[in-house]
Amino acid sequence: MSSSNQVPDPEVPAKARSRAYSAAYKARILEEYDGLDKAGKGALLRREGLYTSLISAWRQQRDQAALAALAKPAGRPPADPVERENGKLRRDVERLQAELDKARKVIEVQGKALRAVGSARDRQPEQRERAHAMIDDAIAQLTPVLGSTRAACRATGRPQANHYRRHRQSPPPPRPVRQRRPQPRALSAAERDTVRALLNSEQFVDKAPATVYHELLDEGVYLASVSTMYRVLRAHGEVRERRRQATHPARVKPELVATAPNQVYSWDITKLLGPAKWTYFYLYVIIDIYSRYVVGWLIAERESALLAEKLLADTIVKQRIDRDTLTIHADNGSSMASKPVAFLLADLGVTKTHSRPHTSNDNPYSEAQFRTLKYRPDFPDRFGCVEDARAFCQRFFRWYNTQHRHSGIAYHTPQNVHHGQYEAVRSDRADVLAAAYTRNPQRFVRKHPEPAALRPAVWINKPPDQ
Repeated sequence: MSSSNQVPDPEVPAKARSRAYSAAYKARILEEYDGLDKAGKGALLRREGLYTSLISAWRQQRDQAALAALAKPAGRPPADPVERENGKLRRDVERLQAELDKARKVIEVQGKALRAVGSARDRQPEQRERAHAMIDDAIAQLTPVLGSTRAACRATGRPQANHYRRHRQSPPPPRPVRQRRPQPRALSAAERDTVRALLNSEQFVDKAPATVYHELLDEGVYLASVSTMYRVLRAHGEVRERRRQATHPARVKPELVATAPNQVYSWDITKLLGPAKWTYFYLYVIIDIYSRYVVGWLIAERESALLAEKLLADTIVKQRIDRDTLTIHADNGSSMASKPVAFLLADLGVTKTHSRPHTSNDNPYSEAQFRTLKYRPDFPDRFGCVEDARAFCQRFFRWYNTQHRHSGIAYHTPQNVHHGQYEAVRSDRADVLAAAYTRNPQRFVRKHPEPAALRPAVWINKPPDQ
């Protein structure tokens, strides 16, 4: 394999990495983009996986960099070669001087230790401990100089394992087991047996110790305190909760179906980042799950049940919804589950349902619509004010309803499906495909081409038997 061929990275990341663009890549793309016509520019963007917004941003960065380069003052003059060589020599001298000092220190310590200790053959048993102590002192002096205990052991001739074995710290002695001191005021064994037998008797077996205690007091009998009764029972493992515990039934999974527009709405609230940290604008959106048409939206500086009530009321009036024909689904947010909203929907004859707690996929259509909003190429990191956010949302929802070909509705626009123009558009698509088939039937191998059709029913939590 030639060295010029690139070997692919074998790592497969669990999460897709964000794309990074080098300066050379940006410059090449801009140069190529500026030299193309409109069709060529579009082909380039699709081939490279880019948006026009990125091209605009890169062009702005290029212009700013050019201006900054013109305004940059001249750098310092190149260093004198003689001065650079002198600096290198000074650093070499300092390094050699440090090594020389280190060697002198090693020789000095070695000389003192070996002269005082003598050879191993001359050591008497009574001198061995003194010799080990002197070598320990030498290693202690050399360790900071040489930078490690291993180097100090090598300089003194002591095996490193022997040194660590000599200085190994023994484990601490085991802690003595404390013996409980007998409490002179405690009940005797016979008295504890009496208390336990009484508590487990047929008369008191279903009663709490506190109740038993006071009943005995009313009878003129005192055996032990309430805490002592519990202590006696606990010593035999006889203290447990015996009352029936409240059990909450599982929340029923909402199962909603829409076969036409204005049958099931889904609504939710999302946050848009404001100009400063911890500042937000709140976007309320109602979407028809069959047509994916945004039937109502509102943006405000706060989340409020009254604003939610106003949005729902105005939207139902605008869409001319009859009583008992609409279901509105939402999650369990404070505004969604508020009393003003509940009373309004009841007055208008609208059925309301809610997602189960901690179940994100019970409201999939609103979540998907928010994802489409926030993944637009021109979606800003922050909004300067609520008017900026409102202007952006006006442009987005106009595009979403009238131009966005939605994959969930056979790539029709939500407006066409919601307002009954779907069949005409599908018929036009069928005519185009029929003409293509007539011109080149050999290109359609399996069957006659047909445009995609809408699903007959759209579900939230479709049952398994459907």
